[in-house]
Amino acid sequence: MGQIRLAWFLFLCLLGHEGLAKGVLGLACNWGLQSTHPLPPNIVVRLLKDNGFNKVKLFEADTGALKALGRSGIQVMVGIPNDMLASLASAVGNAEAWVQQNVSYYISTHGTDIRSVAIGNEPFLHSYKDMFVRTTLPALENIQAALIKAGLGKQVKVTIPLNADVYQTDSGLPSGGNFRPELLYLMTKIIKFLQDNGGFITINIYPFLSLQADPSFPKEYAFFNNTASPLVDGSIVYTNVYDANFDTLISALEKNGFGRMPIVVGEVGWPTDGDPNGNIDNAKRFNQALISRIIQGQGSPKRRTPPDVYIFSLLDEDHKSTLPGNFERHWGIFKYDGSVKYPLDMGNGRALVPAKGVKYLAKQWCVMSPSASSSDPNKFAQSITYACENADCTSLGYGSSCGNLDAQSNASYAFNSYFQTMNQSKEACSFNNLATITNVDPSKPPCRFEIMIDTRKQKAARTPFKSSASKMEGIFAALVVVLGLVICGVH
Repeated sequence: MGQIRLAWFLFLCLLGHEGLAKGVLGLACNWGLQSTHPLPPNIVVRLLKDNGFNKVKLFEADTGALKALGRSGIQVMVGIPNDMLASLASAVGNAEAWVQQNVSYYISTHGTDIRSVAIGNEPFLHSYKDMFVRTTLPALENIQAALIKAGLGKQVKVTIPLNADVYQTDSGLPSGGNFRPELLYLMTKIIKFLQDNGGFITINIYPFLSLQADPSFPKEYAFFNNTASPLVDGSIVYTNVYDANFDTLISALEKNGFGRMPIVVGEVGWPTDGDPNGNIDNAKRFNQALISRIIQGQGSPKRRTPPDVYIFSLLDEDHKSTLPGNFERHWGIFKYDGSVKYPLDMGNGRALVPAKGVKYLAKQWCVMSPSASSSDPNKFAQSITYACENADCTSLGYGSSCGNLDAQSNASYAFNSYFQTMNQSKEACSFNNLATITNVDPSKPPCRFEIMIDTRKQKAARTPFKSSASKMEGIFAALVVVLGLVICGVH
């Protein structure tokens, strides 16, 4: 029991990252757009509808997505990125312009059913070092004022997606939950404002991150159907960390006079790659149980009424920052192209349906040339580093789907990832004459050498922006591959 309590406390400290509720038909999910070759928005909207999703959360006001969602029957939560909070907080006129351009316009012109605006995304994370503490509430107030001025104050609600690290429990039990002392005053002001304007709290809960970040965390407790020792909190028995986390928030709200405050779970899910715990089996186990809870209308021990739950995420995103971990690009229940990763029962025996009408680039891959020489390790290092800085090599990491490739296949994976990202440009498969194009699929299950979606935007010369974290990932991947090449004596 002591280990469970300690792990739960560490979970709260470390977490820095609709379902078929009763009477509501449909499911909710997050639609992320950080991809080098995104699916066309109209195909994504059809994918949502085919799989029973009637609510979606966007992290930004993307024109293509908002137009495609018009008259679709899907309710939309549209997000405002953190880097816009200062501008919106500085002047109500800026908020009015944003609402006009990104809410009023799409509702009136395209019939997009925008129901809420998310102000920022996890703005109070420990890792942000108070960067957004002073701007979040003023931005919230100005957006609300702008919605009222636009005549949308009752139709469109406001919220702030928060990470679970805004609250904690000194006792190690959910009943001891309260907001972080340094945030308590601000959180009570925010919640009071949301309550007065008919808004709601949005909380992101990630059992995977507690397991990934803390080796001592009991693995079974991260899942719903498990054999873990329960956590006993007075008369309540908690059998999983999701419920315990959610009820810690309930306790924090109750302590501060907001026991009836509406709550939405803005993000919850499990990745399939990029980490030893991020795999198909674990993701299927977690997400199937999650969907079953949503379908059954199951709440938590302290709040039996089920919240809206937005599954994270719909699709993989190969352009996301890997700063939290390589798993960041692999949260989708569908692959980047809308194909099914693993079977899920979406209710009444209904299986996942893949995206329709997807067009791909030619069936060709870029691989390490059989005649390539390893006599110059620096040449290999430079080539592989460049490939992984500008494309996605996250599946090559330890415990990942391509983590068991030999040295040659590692190099081939890196080369092909860049080749596909560059729309199969012939010049993108040179790498100092180390690579060649082949029509033979080099995939070695479970490792898949992808072929990208044909976006009809052949910009071979474009180098995608990558964060410094991605560059470090590329350098690390290069070192691993080059060492393998040297040790194995590839020539």
